[in-house]
Amino acid sequence: MLRHHDRVEPKRRNVVDHRKKQFASPQYKHAEYPHRLNFYIDAPTADITLEQFEQWAIDRLRVLGELEACSFRNKSPAETATHMKSILDKYLPLDSNSSASGKLALQRQKDHYSHFILRLAFASTEDLRRRFTRVESMLFRMRFHTDDVSERAAFVNGLNLDWWEAVSEEEKVQYAEELAAMLPVRKTIEDESWFKVDWERVPDLVEQRRVFLKQGKAFVPGREQQSMVVSEFTTRLEKQLELTARALPRLDEDDRLKPILTHLSKNFITPDASYMAGSTAPEGANITAANIDNLSQHFPACMSNLHRSLRRDGHLKHYGRLQYTLFLKGIGLNLEECLVFWRQGLRHKTDDEFNKEYRYNVRHAYGEVGGDSNRRGGGYSPFSCQKILTEHPPGPGEAHGCPYRHFNMENLATLVQSMGVNDRSVMQGIKEDKDGQKFHMACNRVFEHVHKTEIRKAKDQGVMTANQLETIVHPNEYFKRSYLLKNLAKETADVEMEG
Repeated sequence: MLRHHDRVEPKRRNVVDHRKKQFASPQYKHAEYPHRLNFYIDAPTADITLEQFEQWAIDRLRVLGELEACSFRNKSPAETATHMKSILDKYLPLDSNSSASGKLALQRQKDHYSHFILRLAFASTEDLRRRFTRVESMLFRMRFHTDDVSERAAFVNGLNLDWWEAVSEEEKVQYAEELAAMLPVRKTIEDESWFKVDWERVPDLVEQRRVFLKQGKAFVPGREQQSMVVSEFTTRLEKQLELTARALPRLDEDDRLKPILTHLSKNFITPDASYMAGSTAPEGANITAANIDNLSQHFPACMSNLHRSLRRDGHLKHYGRLQYTLFLKGIGLNLEECLVFWRQGLRHKTDDEFNKEYRYNVRHAYGEVGGDSNRRGGGYSPFSCQKILTEHPPGPGEAHGCPYRHFNMENLATLVQSMGVNDRSVMQGIKEDKDGQKFHMACNRVFEHVHKTEIRKAKDQGVMTANQLETIVHPNEYFKRSYLLKNLAKETADVEMEG
């Protein structure tokens, strides 16, 4: 399943008895993908590189994370489909057979592998299994709905599902009045195909009263076939995840995979996002030490708290300084200006103390000093939300970390109010996000409230790009998007005044 560029020593090569394999037959071959849709019944067995293993999984995780964010925001299926189109095209494209695309095989291979890689990563706990099943079912439902009609029919026929049966003519006559009540206006019972299934198979249709129930059976109109197929997908995935969970302790994994799988499962708190050290400042932004106070209006809560703590106390402890320095580096503050900023910010220190205790750490973060690899890479990258949430939780007297996770609700309310949030319903939403451990959703809720006027204008003018519609999972992206939106509104106002 996995190939690495480095040659594996013979003594480290694992020989696995195929009778002990839980998920696939022992034949190693390239899978064929006749359909765009996939129930992921058989695990893939062909070779891929370690780089593909990791990148494909990360790309799928971005898609699933964004789908979950749509659910948290209570977007309708139509709104979710519109929002997800550009994200799917970017991270996990999947063309139909009729598209005549030359990339079908690679797209479907990536879809197949990435599903199974995340299945391994998220099988370890009940919570991860439940969330994974939910968002994978959402993704399958969306793809099923948008699939080519003839290709979708061929896929369903190939499933050979034996738990639904056609409603007989006698039953149609017997329950004519009840079945007719399930139909839209001007449509007769004969115009529709009907299936009969155990009601437990279609709980969503039962809940929405879109089927007729009789003696434990649900009479389902053909147009609701999607719900039955999605229900079967969900049921099978739940069972397979339980099998995977039981098999995990016995899996003879290559040691190289364990840190990747651990990293992926941690990232389900919020998808990770890299922010390159060489990222440029927003166009027109004056990123200098003297202007940081003004720019701080665009900071997310984590960096706003660090900035306020520094201005109040004239000091930050080590991890706070590191988190804030890398953020400032990411927004475009150069090394010399960053040294000026910290020299002025650490106002209780003498020049000699600053030079001895703090200057080196700032230069090291920028890659000016330290190991060769650090210098070649331009220093450390700014921390993502995932890293801030999961690494080095703050202790007494420390100001780093994520306020949505590490603050109590009283202190968090004070902070977000200082950022411009005074709406009671928004505060209640933040509390619910925090209680549900949806910390990055609380941050996005604050962003959308503080920038609601600018976001509306940007959408009306059609200047919101696909990237600007994605859920924010990085503090530097928060800053950049805030700056661009606020200045877009300013530019619009200037044009109107000139007009």
